[in-house]
Amino acid sequence: EVQLVESGGGLVQPGGSLTLSCAASGFTFSSYWMYWVRQAPGKGLEWVSAINLGGRPTYYRTPVTGRFTISRDNAKNILYLRMNSLKPEDTAMYYCVADRTFRWLRPNPRLTDFGYWGQGTQVTVSS
Repeated sequence: EVQLVESGGGLVQPGGSLTLSCAASGFTFSSYWMYWVRQAPGKGLEWVSAINLGGRPTYYRTPVTGRFTISRDNAKNILYLRMNSLKPEDTAMYYCVADRTFRWLRPNPRLTDFGYWGQGTQVTVSS
């Protein structure tokens, strides 16, 4: 059974940090592009970051560039997203998704566009 299980979300004050993790099982993790996407209340799914099969290169949308860092551990089948200097506009449900193909910044993404996706972890940035 394929599983992507996100963890690490929570409530954090503006300027704070969180590290999200995504534990993968049931498929060959190292053969998949991995992505973080997010969905804020009342909005569509939006791209956050992407990482190549081997860990490089990595990609970030402009609003998170310089604040977020994506990484992966193919030996442990885990995807990470380190988020620093969090802002209220980062508040969203964060999903990790996996796909064999490079889909970065394709318009109007949906979870069902990807091979596999998790249930999400909520990040709330508020004072």
